[in-house]
Amino acid sequence: MMRTPTLVMDLSAVEEAYRRFTAVMPSIAVHYAMKCNPHGEVLATLLSLGCRFEIASAPELDRLRTLGVDPSTVLYSNPVKPGTHIRAAYAAGVRCFAFDSLEEATKLGALAPGSNATVRLNAGATRSGVPSEGKFGVDPDTAVRLLVQARSLGLRPFGVAFHVGSQMLLPQAWQPPLVAVRHMMQRLADKGIFLQMVDLGGGFPARYGVTPPPLESYAAVIERGLAALPYPVRAVVEPGRAIAAEAGTLTATVIGTAFRGGKRWIHLDVGAFNGLMESLETGNELRFPVSDSRGSAIRDRFTLTGPTCDSQDTILFDVELSADLSTGDLVHIGTTGAYTTVYASTFNGFEMPTVRCVSGSRPVGAAID
Repeated sequence: MMRTPTLVMDLSAVEEAYRRFTAVMPSIAVHYAMKCNPHGEVLATLLSLGCRFEIASAPELDRLRTLGVDPSTVLYSNPVKPGTHIRAAYAAGVRCFAFDSLEEATKLGALAPGSNATVRLNAGATRSGVPSEGKFGVDPDTAVRLLVQARSLGLRPFGVAFHVGSQMLLPQAWQPPLVAVRHMMQRLADKGIFLQMVDLGGGFPARYGVTPPPLESYAAVIERGLAALPYPVRAVVEPGRAIAAEAGTLTATVIGTAFRGGKRWIHLDVGAFNGLMESLETGNELRFPVSDSRGSAIRDRFTLTGPTCDSQDTILFDVELSADLSTGDLVHIGTTGAYTTVYASTFNGFEMPTVRCVSGSRPVGAAID
């Protein structure tokens, strides 16, 4: 019998998602955002396909190096980094660093001299499915000024990056920041600075209840924006969720049922604090596809909640499952390959999900946490 909670990652689905990006955006380099799922076999699969990577810390780089990733191909996109991480990444061979403040540029000039500096632009106020913007990024005027200052600090003004927010369902969200980039490039050219890279970030969505716009719609907006730039640049994207999410299925065991306030409750051995934190982050708006081991024809509506004593630990409301679901049955939660194990804790002493990789239906090696 399967030990739960268990996250099963289908590596063939990871491959399919990556190949989709390279087919639809053939002129744009894909750098997988490893923060969403850094499982060793996921990373190895992407590496074997020619994928590059984006990191937010030196330990993430260490994990990539154990797989044989060339650090010189890695983007360090976290705009504010500990000095020790900058020093370690630079010593390993990373040469492309993001920043969005003069203090960070000063740190980079001292700890990563001569590196390629990419300024983080605020992408605007478009709301994404998993709101994640607001912490980083500056307006275009400040971005231009920072790149000029970076040059004076011994850095190479290399590019501009932005992120429209996670689970972005509006392809047009990429248009305003690309217009801003165009104007920045024109102004920087007058100062003798010619950018070489535009980092379009992540934000590409996965299927949670509804089917998002096709990737082709995003590519069309991006390609128009890139074509309008005053001169050609290298373009990169940093997908995470769109690569890994749909490859994952999280299986949990029903540990109890209850009838409260006119509603039926199903308590699982996985919840927000040990694998499904995004249910809290989104106010339970992410509609993970759910099925169960009974598969009964008679259905009912349930609230799915986790095992802890915290009342916030609830995953989904009004979920249709088998009416006779009971303790010991299994519940399968789809589109959980991204931001599950990385957010998981042992709060209240409950276990984090184990990870098992398959290719289609075939197991692949031993699980690597």
